[in-house]
Amino acid sequence: MEKLKFTFQVKSTNDGKSNYIAITSIATQDDKTYLIPEEFQAVQFHKHVQASKAFNTLRNTLKKRHQTRNVWIKMTEELLQTYCDEDENMIFQDQFLEEITQGQSTIGKTRDLEDPLTKILEKLIESQQNKEKQSIKKLADRFVIEKFDGRSASACHWMETFEKECARFNIEKDEEKIEIFRLFLDKSGADWYSSMMIKYSLQSEWSEWKSNFLQTYANKGWNASKYALFYRYQSGSLLEYAIKKEKLLLEVRKTIDHGTLIDIIAAGLPDYITDRINKEEIVQTKELFNELGKLEHLVAKKKFIKKKEDTKQVKEKCSICESLQKGVRYHSEDSCWFKTKSNNGKDKNNKQIKHVNNSELECELQCDEPKN
Repeated sequence: MEKLKFTFQVKSTNDGKSNYIAITSIATQDDKTYLIPEEFQAVQFHKHVQASKAFNTLRNTLKKRHQTRNVWIKMTEELLQTYCDEDENMIFQDQFLEEITQGQSTIGKTRDLEDPLTKILEKLIESQQNKEKQSIKKLADRFVIEKFDGRSASACHWMETFEKECARFNIEKDEEKIEIFRLFLDKSGADWYSSMMIKYSLQSEWSEWKSNFLQTYANKGWNASKYALFYRYQSGSLLEYAIKKEKLLLEVRKTIDHGTLIDIIAAGLPDYITDRINKEEIVQTKELFNELGKLEHLVAKKKFIKKKEDTKQVKEKCSICESLQKGVRYHSEDSCWFKTKSNNGKDKNNKQIKHVNNSELECELQCDEPKN
């Protein structure tokens, strides 16, 4: 045996932070290939190969991870004793090496080359599987939709929003839609879902659930429409009022045009607010919201003046209570209870005095004799 062909490959360590040169197989001149056990592939175990001239050139050649080279090395006495026994069997570290066919060798090399790509693909697949296994509850937390209780929203518009959210998160199976549907129902909606589960179960079609839901919670009366139309500003933020009224109107009729929407919102505002807004400049509701934001100080100012007047009235002492020795009381004299009582007493005394004087005068007139 004059020479042997060694297959060298740059591999990564277990932690992936560094590289090392490994001898993966040895081939003879008659095209027989023998695998080196993985635990002995590091070139540090092959001292006589490292001492060869070819290895110095090889070390300058292999610089990147996963690079591979097949190199013929001339046999020396030390190499023969290391890799061949006296019967010319291939051995290493007192172990017979496994012989592989040419086809197996090609597959092994391909696997070695594809190993990094395989690991990357496995990680991607594993990551995708983890996403698919993500619990329905965590996925539902990302839905931008309020819970439906049968009162607060239009069933038709709510269902439309729900299906859009399902499409956004690629929830297409009927069973998944029915399962996640439960997490967005409250009060009467939750009771309705329980009864539907008894009748249809999770293995039913989503279209049946949707149709039943819309028929059950269809707006058949005028209460929602009347409440939206007659909802007016009472106190607090002007912007909060306008946003809530817009929401109520859109829930009743989503196709309402911008002009009508703006007019109805403005109709619920105080006159001293609408008088300061130029109607011709308002085309979109966002422009109305912007103007209302600028006029918030008027509401705050009016509230502050009223509060200041009330405080001033409370700080005034009642002179009536103080004169009657009822203690120091802080209220207006007009609303004083003792004022009415005191006045009634005075009127009564005045009437008595007047009555007595008239009687005495009459008696004196009757008793007196005229001189003439």
